[in-house]
Amino acid sequence: MRIRLVIDFKRNYMIKKNTIIWVYILFVTQVLFSQQKDFTQQLSGTDLTIEMVTIPSGEFVMGSPNDEKGRGKDEGPKHDVKINAFMMSKYEITWDLYNLYLQRSIDSVKNEKAGQVTIEVDAVAGATIPYVDMSLGMGTSKGLPVVNITHYAASKFCEWLSAKTGRFYRLPTEAEWEYAARSGSETTFFFGNDASKLEDYAWYRNNSFDTYHKVGEKKPNPWGLYDIYGNVAEWTLDQYISDAYEGDNIFFHPIVSKGDSIVVRGGSFIDEDNELRSASRSASNPIWKRRDPQFPKSKWWNTDAQFVGFRIVSPNVVPNKEDLRKYWLSDM
Repeated sequence: MRIRLVIDFKRNYMIKKNTIIWVYILFVTQVLFSQQKDFTQQLSGTDLTIEMVTIPSGEFVMGSPNDEKGRGKDEGPKHDVKINAFMMSKYEITWDLYNLYLQRSIDSVKNEKAGQVTIEVDAVAGATIPYVDMSLGMGTSKGLPVVNITHYAASKFCEWLSAKTGRFYRLPTEAEWEYAARSGSETTFFFGNDASKLEDYAWYRNNSFDTYHKVGEKKPNPWGLYDIYGNVAEWTLDQYISDAYEGDNIFFHPIVSKGDSIVVRGGSFIDEDNELRSASRSASNPIWKRRDPQFPKSKWWNTDAQFVGFRIVSPNVVPNKEDLRKYWLSDM
């Protein structure tokens, strides 16, 4: 009996010891993750910064169930997607940030570089100065999201920022965007299925007064992203294909070609609640340039997409030099 008690004691001791070790490992992992979660991109020559949030690696179910209210046919079938860790801007890119690229006034100011990307900032194409008020009267003051920029222009901002900082930046893939928006949820919205709660998290048709608002005025999602729903819709990298979820050839790391319809996510201040769902997909449209008097029409500016902006990501895995230019549409 005494021998059995000693054996049981040793066994229980080892179980408790192993449990403590695993709890400690989990604790250390959480501490390390929390230390990495907030990263602020400094931009020398200005007081502006870009706050980045770490999005952990994981797997999620992309798309929506057949009975989800407002569901579109292009949101299925649901499928499992694995995502590598990346960083995403806490806020949508604002006019004051985009103007740094537009005006190129800080190009010559030396910036501490991360060493991921080694290209000269003066080698990046510059955007044309807009010929009308691209905000359409809604304002371009500090904190307001940039709009009416084309997918190409948003991609070139990412290239310029990468050259300036030495850190690889690009637009998010469609899968990355949905994964980050869901932040671990499988419901219609990251907060559940009750659309009435959108008031707390998003500017949309019910509360926006037909204008966009300064970023960060609503509550963030659980992973710390503000305005992931509403305010302005957001460009992704993906070419829009209505049946993209069919079969096994899902575009997890798409390369977009010139002239293709591009996926836009998140809904905007003019949209109904069903267009702000995590799984909702929209596509760019040539009508967004209908009042552009130029020929050919500007590759930098839209004239009728005052509801579309963007946010940026910085993946942990940097592509090879040949693929870098493709993500920035440098072959166009």
